[in-house]
Amino acid sequence: MKWIDVHTHLNFLKNVNVEEALAAAQSAGVGNVITIGTEPGDLPVVLELAKKYYPVVACTLGIHPHEGGVYSNEVEEFIVRNLAEEEVVAVGEIGLDYYYEHSARGAQKEAFRRQLEIALRHEMPVEIHTRDAEEDTIEILSEVKSKAGKNVSGIVHCFTGTRWLAEKALDLGLDISISGVVTFKKADELREVVRYVPLDRLHIETDAPYLSPVPHRGQPNVPAYVVHTAKMVAELKGVSEEELKSQTNLNARRVFPKWRLDS
Repeated sequence: MKWIDVHTHLNFLKNVNVEEALAAAQSAGVGNVITIGTEPGDLPVVLELAKKYYPVVACTLGIHPHEGGVYSNEVEEFIVRNLAEEEVVAVGEIGLDYYYEHSARGAQKEAFRRQLEIALRHEMPVEIHTRDAEEDTIEILSEVKSKAGKNVSGIVHCFTGTRWLAEKALDLGLDISISGVVTFKKADELREVVRYVPLDRLHIETDAPYLSPVPHRGQPNVPAYVVHTAKMVAELKGVSEEELKSQTNLNARRVFPKWRLDS
């Protein structure tokens, strides 16, 4: 059994090609990764990467809130048309980002709602990005739940929010995914959230090439570095790394049931 990196960007890696990154990950004990769609131009790219390396690599298809302004019927058609592909295990990366606001808030909300509805309609999990938008994120998730009569499944990726957000997300049926931010010196609030979240609702990720964990902070991130995040999370939860590995494997199999995980 190996670690699973549930959120990485293989097509954005710096100073290393995909095959090298995957080989290094395997050597570090990371067996499987999900590479993430973010905007119209990279959706075919991540899909092709997943097709080439599946089941070591799976992918998501979705439009990041930064690109909410370019969400369109044509983009939605591409996502929907390819959801049945074996390698596509979730809709994502979707959500809201009011920190940078690269897209207008209204456009972000519209893209978020439409993609949540796609996920529910096709019984797919989601990978959610939320930054400085906690109340609106929960409001939209609650609205979509009320309309559909059921929760969307999936993860809040790279969780850096408040305990309130964690509580609300868990109540709405979502899991919490932890990145290398948890190793940062000033991440005390996040570490408290990790202590709070039940072990059977936790995941680990890199978000590579961003947010490298200590001791690699300041360098481009790679999937192999998820082991450092795992070490910190295990310490915070008071469990062995092997127990964390076993449980996060089970969690990934539950949340991403399409994925033919061989690890």
